[in-house]
Amino acid sequence: MTEVSPMTEVTAAVIDGALLLVAGLCLLCGYRVIRGPTVPDRVVGLDTIATNVIAIAVLVALKTDRGLFITVSIVLAIIGFLSTVTVAKYVTEGDIITRRRE
Repeated sequence: MTEVSPMTEVTAAVIDGALLLVAGLCLLCGYRVIRGPTVPDRVVGLDTIATNVIAIAVLVALKTDRGLFITVSIVLAIIGFLSTVTVAKYVTEGDIITRRRE
């Protein structure tokens, strides 16, 4: 019979430190989104915030031992990717949906 060992104190401390670090990075990226001199700077800042939120979800999944947060992080990654591609297309072309002329 095998027993699942609980998370050690060191692992919990490392995850807590990583959560604090990623939360701080989100704040710094928020500054770039607000103050960023150009639109591409703001887009990169938002993309980085989305990536950091995904990292937070994965760290919470590790800390609480719940797989639901992994599913949430995958959905957030897909939404973040699609929104970044859409905004990048808007910035470069000025239009998101192009209509065909017949």
